[in-house]
Amino acid sequence: MAGVHGRDDPSHGLTDGNDLVVIAVPDDAIATVAAAIEPGSAALVHVSGAKGLDVLAGHPRRASVHPLMSLPDPTIGAERLRDGGVFAVAGDPIAWTLVAALGGQAIEVDDAHRSLYHAAAAVAANHLVVLCAQVERLAAAVGVPTSAYWDLMAGTLDSVRRVGAVSSLTGPAARGDDSTLAAHVHSLPAEEHALYVTLAKQAAALAGTTLQPGWDTVDRERSGNERPRD
Repeated sequence: MAGVHGRDDPSHGLTDGNDLVVIAVPDDAIATVAAAIEPGSAALVHVSGAKGLDVLAGHPRRASVHPLMSLPDPTIGAERLRDGGVFAVAGDPIAWTLVAALGGQAIEVDDAHRSLYHAAAAVAANHLVVLCAQVERLAAAVGVPTSAYWDLMAGTLDSVRRVGAVSSLTGPAARGDDSTLAAHVHSLPAEEHALYVTLAKQAAALAGTTLQPGWDTVDRERSGNERPRD
């Protein structure tokens, strides 16, 4: 038996005649859904990156398979799942079999490190999107298309892949150019200030440079850079 079962479909018999049952629901609902499924010969598999195997308690065969990739919609998600990506697995050996069937690479992440593994994934995906959104806003403020920055962003990621984060770092924070950083801060809309300053300080720390005190402060009333309020 194979198919998709929704929240309103009966769960009786799901583990009969199947090799595995995949639970693809929000993290906080996994335990409730698993408890509603009768234990049987099939392996119960969840796809959460943060949850361990304990949320599948009561089932003799338990596993987790988390795709380490961005799945923004069903079409793109289906393509990436079949495109040989990386999956974090744990538990029953069927997890490795499932990843192999998708043409992917399996890496084992045990329950003790699950939350930290998923935190890194959130930084790599979600936090990166937050930075891209800031690029969009700042580019729009000066009338430059965001696409003008795409090659820069892609090239930076490629550099990190090739030589690592520290060796890829460039720019004023890495060089210790305090006056340039101060000019950036003065030009930024007030609502963009905190994110920029936080990351510039982290960039300087990563590069091992020392910035002069005061570069990150700005008198908005004097500078005239306060964005008009509606």
